[in-house]
Amino acid sequence: METGRGEEPLGIAAALVRTSFLVQTVYTEASRAHGLPAQQAQLICVLTAQPHGMGELSTMLGLEKSSLTGLVDRAERRGLVRREPDPQDRRAVRVALTSEGARVSGAFSALASARMEALTGGVSTAERNRLAAALGQLVRSNEVPAVFAEPQQQSGAAAAGRQAVDSTEPAPVNELYKQVP
Repeated sequence: METGRGEEPLGIAAALVRTSFLVQTVYTEASRAHGLPAQQAQLICVLTAQPHGMGELSTMLGLEKSSLTGLVDRAERRGLVRREPDPQDRRAVRVALTSEGARVSGAFSALASARMEALTGGVSTAERNRLAAALGQLVRSNEVPAVFAEPQQQSGAAAAGRQAVDSTEPAPVNELYKQVP
């Protein structure tokens, strides 16, 4: 069976892997636009909904605790996060966004979301809605933690940060993909 462009359709594994590369490229480019390493962008996105303990963050981000400690240290030095006592365990700390971190998170999320939305520009609204439903079911059935929220689902300072988004048109996706090493 051929697609409309004379190409063979992709199998599910190839489609998911190639989509992952495409999404990661856009995510990395959006983080760079805000002067953030991709891992710091991931960290602040995870913290947008609520503070998390170091163990939770290690699991959510797939990082060893020593790597996570360094990541949190660097984000803390930039004024994006703060460590605070865990109310459930006096020996532990939770990591939370600062007001600056929430502002940057909101602006980053808005830019990343706009650029992700642009990826579906060549797809009909009905196909886009089916894709979102299928991917939503996939992440829910695999219990993927909520590591990114649509900007309209954010509140407070993170939502206010969306107002700081660069209004320039995003680069075409094929150009973004070529820029990532």
